[in-house]
Amino acid sequence: MPPETKKPLKPTVLLSDIRRDVSLILGRPFTETIDHQVFQPDKQPLALWAADCAEHVLPFFEQERYGDARPRVAIDACREWAASGVFRMKDIRKASLDAHAAARDATGADAIFAAHAAGQAVATAHVPTHALGCSVYALRAVAAHTGNADDGLIGERAWQMACLRRYAGGRDVR
Repeated sequence: MPPETKKPLKPTVLLSDIRRDVSLILGRPFTETIDHQVFQPDKQPLALWAADCAEHVLPFFEQERYGDARPRVAIDACREWAASGVFRMKDIRKASLDAHAAARDATGADAIFAAHAAGQAVATAHVPTHALGCSVYALRAVAAHTGNADDGLIGERAWQMACLRRYAGGRDVR
């Protein structure tokens, strides 16, 4: 079992920071409240980014719950939607809810957060700001896995933002 994180990550602070960074990278206005419409034009790149973020931490879940494919199926559904543009709410909702149910079946914090990340990733097909929740869960998964909050805040976050920049086609107004 992974060590306990010494200084816990605060999800609301993370969400605000992620929202600001994503706004800068995508060239969208930053607001303190989540405005789903602001990110609507970038729904596909956000979904691909979210799928990458969730897949990056998925091994934490798969190591604990070998054979439980629900989070993997959610990530695959997210990628399928991003590639095809075909949206079936029934399929997206099922994949998301199944991944979140898998999180409830896990015991390690890293595995739980990784499964939630997958559930948020596929939900990006419905509402683009679910990608931000995926990012936060992935950061929390890394911090829980290593027991060091800075691993999530520094290393994983830098990786996530570099990944988003690739999907944004270099649009970073910083």
